[in-house]
Amino acid sequence: MKATARRRSYGVKGAPYDRPPTTTLERARSAPYVFLLPATILFALFFALPIGYALWLSFRKVRVSGLGLGSGARTEVWAGAENYTDALSDSELLHGALRVLGYGCIVVPVMLGLALLFALMLDSEKVRLAPATRLAIFLPYAIPGVVAALLWGFLYLPDVSPFYFVLDKLGMPQPDLLDGGPLYLALSNIAVWGGTGFNMIVIYTSLRAIPAEVYEAAKLDGATPRQIALRIKIPMVAPSLVLTFFFSIIATLQVFNEPTTLKPLTNSVSTTWSPLMKVYRDAFGEGDIHGAAAQAVIIAFATLLLSFGFLRAANRRHKQEAAR
Repeated sequence: MKATARRRSYGVKGAPYDRPPTTTLERARSAPYVFLLPATILFALFFALPIGYALWLSFRKVRVSGLGLGSGARTEVWAGAENYTDALSDSELLHGALRVLGYGCIVVPVMLGLALLFALMLDSEKVRLAPATRLAIFLPYAIPGVVAALLWGFLYLPDVSPFYFVLDKLGMPQPDLLDGGPLYLALSNIAVWGGTGFNMIVIYTSLRAIPAEVYEAAKLDGATPRQIALRIKIPMVAPSLVLTFFFSIIATLQVFNEPTTLKPLTNSVSTTWSPLMKVYRDAFGEGDIHGAAAQAVIIAFATLLLSFGFLRAANRRHKQEAAR
């Protein structure tokens, strides 16, 4: 009896069976941190560290002594908030922000409206070839932004575009889409063509998650397909609409690829057409890294402020509707 009890309570080396060794417990507790370590290192190196370095640069400036020649003639000193005041008073940055605002007023509603329309059409029971159609709508999103901008840029050029050739043969007017007001439509078309598919997939996935019993109950009550779409489907995918709107705002404020790619094709796109283009020009064209860093921080803060404000307003409205 004593020997049996001893074998049940102790191992070969005298360690209790009901309590694993201390080293095993320590390994089990440290395992999650070991798995998180690679992602943490990558986050710190390629996200947190560049942001911290940009913040550091934004509070510095280069002081030039004399003609700026020789060793010690150019020194980096503390600038405080000088770079930020210069950026906020820069008219080029303000005009770029206004241009992006007008660009966003076209892109966001058109892109999300088409994405919602396509998602509702694909979710219909009468649709045919839904997988092929869904792939065709999503495919432009898989094309890199620079490639898409080049493709559309050459289609906008009157000398090489097949559209202008057809318009010329038909005797119809040939508008210059790369000059003046039509430039906003040309840039917005590229963004809408490339981003509608992604937003459509997000909304369509939410539609497919709605239980079929909801539709059956609505049909029993005599609801038409249009009423089901307007009164059931759209309200139930409201969180997806908020998410896509949130992503669209961020992408609009950070527009860079499209105007930069179209710039060699037209004189209507300046090097400061968008705020990020101005940051790029100041940093790598004029060598003002410190001023560009301050502008980048301001753009990031404005993006965060607008996004947070929109999410807070959407959550407040959702709570009010739930309280009713």
